[in-house]
Amino acid sequence: MRRGITATALVAALAFAATACGSDDETGSKSSGELSGTVTWWDTSSVGSEDKVFKKLAEGFEKKHPKVDVKYVNVPFGEAQNKFKNAAQANAGAPDVIRSEVAWTPEFADLGYLAPLDGTAALKDQKDFLEQAAASTKYDGKTYAVPQVIDSMGVFYNKKMFADAGVEVPKTVDELKTASAAIKKKTGKTGLYLRGDDAYYFLSFLYGEGGDLVDAGSKTVTVDGPESVKAFKVVKDLVDSGAAKTDATDGWENMMQAFKSGEVAMMINGPWAVADTLTGDQFKDAANLGVAPVPAGSADQGAPQGGHNLAVYAGSKNLDASYAFVDYMTSVDAQAQVAGELNLLPTRTSAYARKEAVDSEIVGFFKPVVETSVQRPWIPEGGSLFAPLVTEYTKVLTDQTTPEKAAATTGDAYRELLKGWK
Repeated sequence: MRRGITATALVAALAFAATACGSDDETGSKSSGELSGTVTWWDTSSVGSEDKVFKKLAEGFEKKHPKVDVKYVNVPFGEAQNKFKNAAQANAGAPDVIRSEVAWTPEFADLGYLAPLDGTAALKDQKDFLEQAAASTKYDGKTYAVPQVIDSMGVFYNKKMFADAGVEVPKTVDELKTASAAIKKKTGKTGLYLRGDDAYYFLSFLYGEGGDLVDAGSKTVTVDGPESVKAFKVVKDLVDSGAAKTDATDGWENMMQAFKSGEVAMMINGPWAVADTLTGDQFKDAANLGVAPVPAGSADQGAPQGGHNLAVYAGSKNLDASYAFVDYMTSVDAQAQVAGELNLLPTRTSAYARKEAVDSEIVGFFKPVVETSVQRPWIPEGGSLFAPLVTEYTKVLTDQTTPEKAAATTGDAYRELLKGWK
């Protein structure tokens, strides 16, 4: 019997030694025309839902290449960025392949930790990729990753609670406040859970007021502009008015539990949250879950572009098998399966014609949202822009600072990070 996929939980830094691939002797080649050896893959997907599907896909690669052993490691998303950088810098314990959040890719490439993929087996049918998905894989004229899934954000809402309160889906922030007040009056529940410990969830409000983090083209910091101040005031008002509730810690778990149990009628989230949401008591009937565009602010309506790429570690000792693995995991077949089982959006245009994607209402909703989503700055420091912002975002929501001070402090932090920017 052939080896099954090796599932390893990364629970401590010591696990680097156990899962090392770029620095051990488990090399492989295709000198005989057949791939062999070990490919260690760090997957950053959600445990209990997404990870099961990605493990199954990896097993499919092993069946296709029986002499290749995929060592599957699920790394908590919040830890993966720094763990990979530490392992790559030490040249000890880094995986062959990492599922990289889109903003991490240019940073890892700038540090020299990723293998360029142009001309390799990992990068096939490039014209089939959505233009905005491919944009996050480029750095300094080269391609350093292959887009696996793309996403954006919308309002998830409880259809029954909306019907009980007699309200329509809000299209603007003002309508959101009105709907929340009606929901509170009719059901006793809060309208919206506003995640307060992750700056990514603030971006839709920032874009809605006409703001942005930076202007990469002119190398200008814009997060401290009047638009940002207004966005901070908008989210603060949602909490102060009772339209939304928030929590500065364990935001994800608290938000998901509140929505799944019917404690709140709405949350702002993305397609990555669908599988978990459907495990809740309120959504035993999946038809009770509604999804709509994020409410518009006073200036615009927009949601951030997100997603994940697969990248190959530059120090891998089994590049051939790693390239083939990335190609397999980003193929039309794989993306169609992911769309069907997880409602995650493909990055290949042709995958949207597959039955699995066509039959997914969530994919159907988010595709036009993704097409009009706001691209984040694809700069090496892009992934680091959230740390200063989330600190001030949380402070605003918890009355520890003012919107004006929060915007100014974040701007100062950005200029310190982005040397030479205005």
